[in-house]
Amino acid sequence: MKVTKLTPNISVAHQLTEQDLEAAAAAGFKTIINNRPDGEAPDQPRSEALSAAADRLGLAYRHIPVVPGQLSDEQVEAFRAFLNDAQKPALAFCRTGTRSATLWALAASDRLSANEILQTTSEAGYDFEALRPQLESAAAKRSSDS
Repeated sequence: MKVTKLTPNISVAHQLTEQDLEAAAAAGFKTIINNRPDGEAPDQPRSEALSAAADRLGLAYRHIPVVPGQLSDEQVEAFRAFLNDAQKPALAFCRTGTRSATLWALAASDRLSANEILQTTSEAGYDFEALRPQLESAAAKRSSDS
């Protein structure tokens, strides 16, 4: 299980298996967020199997599937709302971790600057500079709402 820490409260990972959930629980994670649609690959575990395994292990579990290239504002808001209320630390996963990291970056735009988000993701190995306009737009909206 390859885990990349974004912040003390959220890490991202490649596809997880039921055995990986056991390792995640042993590592102290409290919440699992699955961002991979069922059936994306023939060898991937289905969400209901992972949810049942998470439940057995005492982990909170949420499935917010994102099709590559089709990330919506509703998915970002669902990720933000669940993560805000979830026990931490949380571990979000998809095929490579990129969709999960993108969801976090966009969800964090309600409280962090574009520079803070881009520095965090860059330090974790993700180049999200292409998200800068979206992140800056969210910050401008946040300022106008205050």
